[in-house]
Amino acid sequence: MPPSNDMSNQAPPYSSYGYPSMQPAYRQGPASHTDSSPSQDLYSQSNYQQYSQPFPNLSQLSAALGGLSGVPELEVESLRPVNLLQERTLLPPRPLEAPEPNLTPDLKKVNCSPHVTSVTGSMMVRAQSLTTVDLLISLFNTAFCSLSVLFILTVSIAFRLQIITTLLFLSYLVPDEFMYNPVSRSYGEPHRRPEVQNSTVEFIASSDYMLRPPQPAAYLFVLDVSHNAVEAGYLKYFCESLLENLDRLPGDTRTRVGFLTFDSTIHFYNLQEGLSQPQMLVVSDIDDVFIPSHDSLMVNLKESKELVQDLLNSLPAMFSQTRETHSALGPALQAAFKLMSPTGGRVTVFQTQLPTLGAGLLQSREDPNQRSSTKGVQHLGPATDFYKKLALDCSGQQIGVDLFLLSSQYADLSSLACISKYSAGSIFYYPSFHYIHNPAQLEKFQKDLERYLSRKIGFEAVMRIRCTKGLSIHTFHGNFFVRSTDLLSLANVNPDSAFAVQMSIEDSLADSSLACFQAALLYTSSKGKRRIRVHTLCLPVVNQLSDVYAGADVQAITCLLANMAIDRSISSSLSDARDALINAVVDFVNSYKSNVSSLQQSGLVCPSAMRLFPLYIHALLKQKALRTGTSTRLDERVFAMCEFKTQPLQQLMRMVHPDLYRLDNMSDQGALHLNDTVVPQPHLLHLSAERLSRDGAFLMDCGNVFYLWIGKCCSDMFIRDVLGIPNYASIPPNMVSNTNLMQIYKEVFSTPNKLSEEIQSGKRNFCFSF
Repeated sequence: MPPSNDMSNQAPPYSSYGYPSMQPAYRQGPASHTDSSPSQDLYSQSNYQQYSQPFPNLSQLSAALGGLSGVPELEVESLRPVNLLQERTLLPPRPLEAPEPNLTPDLKKVNCSPHVTSVTGSMMVRAQSLTTVDLLISLFNTAFCSLSVLFILTVSIAFRLQIITTLLFLSYLVPDEFMYNPVSRSYGEPHRRPEVQNSTVEFIASSDYMLRPPQPAAYLFVLDVSHNAVEAGYLKYFCESLLENLDRLPGDTRTRVGFLTFDSTIHFYNLQEGLSQPQMLVVSDIDDVFIPSHDSLMVNLKESKELVQDLLNSLPAMFSQTRETHSALGPALQAAFKLMSPTGGRVTVFQTQLPTLGAGLLQSREDPNQRSSTKGVQHLGPATDFYKKLALDCSGQQIGVDLFLLSSQYADLSSLACISKYSAGSIFYYPSFHYIHNPAQLEKFQKDLERYLSRKIGFEAVMRIRCTKGLSIHTFHGNFFVRSTDLLSLANVNPDSAFAVQMSIEDSLADSSLACFQAALLYTSSKGKRRIRVHTLCLPVVNQLSDVYAGADVQAITCLLANMAIDRSISSSLSDARDALINAVVDFVNSYKSNVSSLQQSGLVCPSAMRLFPLYIHALLKQKALRTGTSTRLDERVFAMCEFKTQPLQQLMRMVHPDLYRLDNMSDQGALHLNDTVVPQPHLLHLSAERLSRDGAFLMDCGNVFYLWIGKCCSDMFIRDVLGIPNYASIPPNMVSNTNLMQIYKEVFSTPNKLSEEIQSGKRNFCFSF
């Protein structure tokens, strides 16, 4: 595992948070998922037969880590000059895959998957003298993503995380404790240990890693019940969804829940076991919020389940006749903070309008007449620091705040988003939400909520990022609080959020054959276990700048530039951010021409590995977050910016440049054969109107929504077989989903796009527009 930037002087891992460093002593083995308890006999030899190859020695490593220079066919294809003014067919037939580092097979199989950790380039340049171009180095990490196989180990003695690096280079003395191999139950085979054979491992930590006993899973729901919320109609569907998923909330017998509603006053609910029905407690003093009872408002779910169900069944009717138009969101959040501070946990806030009363009240800052001009984006920053300060207080007490904004009018999301941004929460936004007039948004809300309530969650977490000496971290992107230069405070973690880490080359890597990166996430599981999940990635260090270009990941670079552009939009202006993106393309083409390419070819020439870079940047400029000249609501623009900061890379790229397929003419040519089943694989199409035809059916995957375009002359047989409808004229104008089409998409696209797991887990929801 990679060392810190300065191994000799750095404090032990998590020291600033009260957790000691680690040394290994293992008693348990692999498990299929994070919340299962590993059995005592999983370290049998049969479980590790796949790791029978000896670990490469230093000479083998040196011979194998020469970058692409020793692989001419790869270098030729990646660096093949492409004239973008002449070549029209740029997209590959299948979605792009991240470039693989040129490592030995043994190192490749223990390197992090791109779906867990992506990097802007699969090669690192060795000498500082070669950094004549502005090299962008960044990691995109989904530290808490779902994994099909995860090795879980028990830690009984603290140890330094960088010990794995000593095995990679075989140049340091290995501690006696690490010499024991739990696979063969013998000494002298450290290279066979699970943490060496796997890029991701998870340690079950002992009590030494806890400042306090692991907290129970605690959930507080803060609900807007003003007249505007009742008109939108979300409350009924929230209560129905929570009733259906009450048993699926992550947790154990200690799980605690609570409810708080608000309009111009704040309403608490006594759900203490033994009551015949829930009791409402109203606090009208929003200037000095207090908790009316500390023992009965957050209750054990198992013990008070019937009362919770009674409350959810009665809530929609309780406020159905309200005429209260004000919203005291700020005081409600203050009350939630006081209620959750003793334990920490997750606060879920539902808001439908601009806060109008008490602390944190806001005024409209949007001019609808200026939405399409640069003048209309002057208020991308928060109007008050109230929500940021409260979020930092929440983070200090291990409280994460998730925001569901269901608003038909301007609600100043740029200010409200701070409550989630700095407490490691999530943001969901449903513009023009109405349960009758906008069925597509209602369906999306229901599916998002189902996924949200049932997905895995980690509590009271911190994450440390480490890298090889010579590299340094200087910028983080995502929702968190930066506790120190390499330590992020995450009150909650979930599998649908990602973090970007921007790095720079400070010193020469001349003495290194590998550049290593590591993300270590310390968290409490919903079952009350303290765990440390460690992801490791290593890249070869090369001598030639051409190898760096050949190993560039164009998608990761695009998403990094998007994050940088969003920061520039807030700190400077939107026009500066757009100019910076255009200049990035110009500078790249010029630097490639002057530093790498030997051809004196006219036109817009770039290497094949980066041929889609100008296209992606052009698509980025059309996104809601960065576009001009098109009427865009300020809240929608801010939400798009929030998504760029928190979504995994693969999801972001579907948003920037969607995948377009033709569905009505699929054949067995190039199909996959899986378990005696033929799965057709349609080719990607360019996003151009000339690719559409009146006799075809086309599906566009935009990440969070699917658009199905059916031509008027499309085959009736296709429409009947896929949609279950006789012909084109019979397609309902408001259709937003179709069971047959969902099943076809699962079968056709599940394997290459890894959608099967995402669909089954609810991470990808099917919302169609026809």
